[in-house]
Formats: sequence, structure tokens, C-alpha cells
Amino acid sequence: MSIFAKNHIMSSIKKNSAKAWLLAARPKTLAAGTVPVLVASGLAAYFGQFSIIPASLCMIFALLAQIASNFSNDYFDYVHKNDDEERLGPARAVASGWIEPKRMLIGTFLVIAVACLFGLGLIYYGGWEMIIVGVVCVVSLLAYSAGPWPLSSHGLGDVFVLVFFGFVAVVFSFYLQAHSFHYLAFVCGATVGLAAINILISNNYRDRDNDRKTGKKTTIVIFGEAYGRWAYLFNGIIACLLCTTFLIEGAVWPAILPLLYLIPHFRTWRKMVRINNGKALNPILGETSRNLLILGLLLTIGLLL
Repeated sequence: MSIFAKNHIMSSIKKNSAKAWLLAARPKTLAAGTVPVLVASGLAAYFGQFSIIPASLCMIFALLAQIASNFSNDYFDYVHKNDDEERLGPARAVASGWIEPKRMLIGTFLVIAVACLFGLGLIYYGGWEMIIVGVVCVVSLLAYSAGPWPLSSHGLGDVFVLVFFGFVAVVFSFYLQAHSFHYLAFVCGATVGLAAINILISNNYRDRDNDRKTGKKTTIVIFGEAYGRWAYLFNGIIACLLCTTFLIEGAVWPAILPLLYLIPHFRTWRKMVRINNGKALNPILGETSRNLLILGLLLTIGLLL
């Protein structure tokens, strides 16, 4: 995209407008927040314990937490000067001047507050211990890109996604409906978490040169381009292989249906490898998020069958 075209797009967005906030929420990444709850609810239904109210509250909390995380990342990447005129990815709201830094920070905490408000309803279903879970989620959400030692800048972004968008989101969404922990919830958490990591990898793979220049140490900056390429491929393969664990329970559909995910996953991986670098990699993030949704739907359908 030429500088003229880029400037034209930026100027077409009014400062602090609804469109600016929508773009800052990064809709293409929101599957990472919704899919874990979808799969957890499918697993609860598999055991005959699906409950719509806690499932809905978990979905709203997860979605708002994802948006707050995106707002926080937008603000703190600007503060830490990780975004500049050489950024390859979609323009950031604060760095582009669409949203004032102070407003973005306020917006981040407002979304967190609303998320916690809905989260309070989960105390009825999971007990006061849910407050601890919620606090840990919020603190970790901020620690991802904020503070003197942001997780995303020290090679821990992948671990963060696996833990919170995988294990925590799936296991506790299941627990709040079934009132118990089950090893299959952890299997589903690992499945979703590994596929969700690929959203981060697609972003960091594209930005590896700029991240290296600004001192942001993602796993791809630390271990190299080849690591990102192969980690992306094998995350998806391992995620599908984990689903075969359901064969232990005699459940065939949730074991085999997710294998269909490998078709779009492999196609997106090949495209990412072929393009290799530059702005042409931007669509990979959207495709990866779509693939995560496909995996979540296939696994959920399998559980319902």
C-alpha cells in the first residue's frame, strides 16, 4: 500500500469515532476469546450439563476481556514505541491518531470494569473462588503488554495465549456449567490454546523485523523465522491429534471431525510460507482466526453429535 493510500485511509477515520474504536477492538482476533467458551459449552453438553446462563456470562466476559486486551496492547505498544511508520500490520488506533492515548487507557479500564461486572454473576455458579480467577485474568491481561516487563516483549506471549485462551478459558467455562473438573476439559483447552497461538504467531511472523529493531523479543525474534514457520504448522497438527483422546471415551465424532480443520490450516500455512514477509502477510491473521473458529465449530459439533 502506498503512503498516499495509507494516509487516505487514516484520514477517513474520524478521531475517537465509533469506527476507530471498532478497529481498535480488532474483530479478526475475537475468535480467540469466543471459541474456548463455545468448546467448553459443547463439552458440558456432551456430559448433559450445559447451562445457558453461566455459558453466556463466560462468553460475554471472554469477549470483553479479549477486547480489553487489544485496547491495552494498542496503548502500551504506542507507549513502548513498538509501533512506528514502518509497521507492516493494520494501523493501530493510538499510533495512527484515531484515538487519543488517554482515552484508549480509559477505554481499556472501562471494558475491564464491564467484563468484571458480568463476571460477578459467575460467583453464583462457581463460588467466591471465581473472584480470584477473575483477578488473575485481569492482571495477566494487563501484564501482557503493560508494566516494566511486558510478557509479549519477553517471549512469553505464546505461553500467555495457551494458558489463558486455552486452559483457563475452557476449563473454567466447563467447570461453571458442570461443577467439576475433567481431564477432557484440559485436552480441549490445549487444543484451542495451540490453535489460538497461531493468531499470535501470524502477527509476530509478519512483524519479526520491526520487532527485532524495536527490541520486542517475541519467540520468533528469539528463535528465528524457521521456528515461527514450523511452530505454526505443528500447533495445528498437534491440536487435531489431541482430539483423538476422545476415542478413549468411545466418542468418535469429536475425535475425527476436527481433522477437517487441517485442510484450511495447511492452506493458510502454505500461503504464509510462500509470501514470507511484507504487508502481503496481513490476510494470514484473519485466515488463522477463521481457522480457529472452524476448529471450534467442528469440535463442538462433534461433541453434540
